[in-house]
Amino acid sequence: MDMEGLRTRVGGDAELKTRIGFIVELSRRLHEYGTTAPRLEDVINLVSARLGLACNVLSTPTSIVMSFSDPARGDDLAEITQVVRVPPGEVNLKRLCRVDEIADRVIAGDLGLGEGRRLLREVGQRPPSTLADLAGVLSFGVSSGAIAVILHTGWTEALVAALNGLLIGAISLLPRRWPSFGAALEAAAAFLCTLVAIAIAHWVVPLSLRPVVLASLIVLMPGMTLTTAVRELSSQHLISGTARMMGAVTTLLKLIFGTAAALQLCALFGIVPPPAESVPLPAWVEWCALLAAAVSFAVLFKSPLRFYPVVIAAPLLGYVFTQIDGVHMPAAFGTFAGSLVIGAASNLFARVMQRPGALVRETGIILLVPGSVGFRSLSYVLDRDVLLGIDTAVTMTALLTAIVAGLLFGDLLIPPRRKL
Repeated sequence: MDMEGLRTRVGGDAELKTRIGFIVELSRRLHEYGTTAPRLEDVINLVSARLGLACNVLSTPTSIVMSFSDPARGDDLAEITQVVRVPPGEVNLKRLCRVDEIADRVIAGDLGLGEGRRLLREVGQRPPSTLADLAGVLSFGVSSGAIAVILHTGWTEALVAALNGLLIGAISLLPRRWPSFGAALEAAAAFLCTLVAIAIAHWVVPLSLRPVVLASLIVLMPGMTLTTAVRELSSQHLISGTARMMGAVTTLLKLIFGTAAALQLCALFGIVPPPAESVPLPAWVEWCALLAAAVSFAVLFKSPLRFYPVVIAAPLLGYVFTQIDGVHMPAAFGTFAGSLVIGAASNLFARVMQRPGALVRETGIILLVPGSVGFRSLSYVLDRDVLLGIDTAVTMTALLTAIVAGLLFGDLLIPPRRKL
């Protein structure tokens, strides 16, 4: 089918602004629900071509710039340039699937451009329900407690981490009523969680403080952001990758500052918990914790209910392959193997189910991302243990490289059917 016939099939005689309006709204929603710069730009270019437009698009973590021209008019100069200012996106798999479905229907000609744009706006305007907020808070607690078990702590540390996770979940809802609190969320959460852990260790029962704090803050760790930044840099999206990397480092610094401030405040009043060694739990408890963590990630990433089995299986699959290969080879190669399997599985899922591979990819690598390693690296530097901090930073870089390489090789093993 030639370009003119395709334009007639998809958009009819829709005016230029109508087509552009749909593409702008689509880009806004994709960005809002966590789509990375390379994938967003590829999707927008693909959809623009299907609607008979030429588009030059630049996506960054906080803005999207698009210049449109109509090849049918015989002029390749941009006729309209649209600048969209957006906050950094958060992964919402349910809404991402809905946006993907609307775009497919518009491209197939089953839905008009005006109606498609209206549906996209409705997706972004739906407020979260009270039940969803409650499930999110509980998932914070479950994930923190489960990660504490995976870090080979005891029951006491796992329970304290779960308590801190619930506290963070409740705090994370505050920016809706007080937007100014959003910038201080990570520092405040780290400060309160460290205070709670120190108080329990000092007055109630001794516990291993460092793994408790790490597990408590695991959901706020910017491991996914770091991984996305490295992947964007590797694909030559330098502006977006650099900005995202700096954002992740800033988040780590806020977490470390909150933890350090709580430690110094307690030391000022003579509240110093005694050293304690945690007793690791049996292996079967760790596997139960892994399953609980996978379920909590499905809730935190707001996955569609019908895809829960797939979303829950993804982190289990990545973790198993990482552990199997890590027994006989260096940890970085085990991470590479896990991300390779997840990358290939996400593309296979997208081809078979006709839905975004992000349903498998985003949750599948969550247990592989080295956010906690970056936290430890910067905390060592602040403690004046520079050599240990540099050594830990090298480990984090190796793990990040392994994850990105695994995802890229996964794309080569099974090419993605769609860009999402």
